[in-house]
Amino acid sequence: MTVHYHLNDLPAGLDLGPVVAIDSETMGLNLHRDRLCVVQLSAGDGDAHVVHYPKPEWNSPNLVRMLADPKVVKLFHFARFDVAKLRHHFGVRIDPVFCTKIASRLTRTNTESHSLKTLVKEFLGIDLSKVQQSSDWGAPSLTEDQLAYAASDVLYLHQLKARFEILLDREGRRELAEACFRFLPDRAELDLAGWPEEDIFSH
Repeated sequence: MTVHYHLNDLPAGLDLGPVVAIDSETMGLNLHRDRLCVVQLSAGDGDAHVVHYPKPEWNSPNLVRMLADPKVVKLFHFARFDVAKLRHHFGVRIDPVFCTKIASRLTRTNTESHSLKTLVKEFLGIDLSKVQQSSDWGAPSLTEDQLAYAASDVLYLHQLKARFEILLDREGRRELAEACFRFLPDRAELDLAGWPEEDIFSH
């Protein structure tokens, strides 16, 4: 594994392929209050690219161009948060999307455990460390442990996607999953507009 560190943006001309695994690290889980600190990406080739924002500034035209590209599938675990966060900070609508957490909920109905740590352990036999999850991502520089943690959140998503493609077909829920994925950008808009918890489809 190689972790490529970038300040404020991806290098010009970097091609991460047709499916890019993406995650983000923030100062907290409030979409409007807590700033974006890190965006990590992987092409599924065993390498990770970590874009660091040590200051609350977002001049990332190369990253935004990739996020907005309709020919690139953006692969997340719990896409709802990241899609909304990236929308809020970059102003970009992220589509198309694949979310391994939604795929897990639709196919692994025998369990309530759908965390990335659980999925990577169950499907790939790898035990992810979550020690750095709540560390200070707003620090002026990132530690080696933080970089390794950030990388681990995207390195295995392509392998999980491949496993869930099989499970979605097996359980006959691919069309339902794709409908959920198409709705995710709009779900993010609802979160940002003030309906994060209310079920607007309820009576």
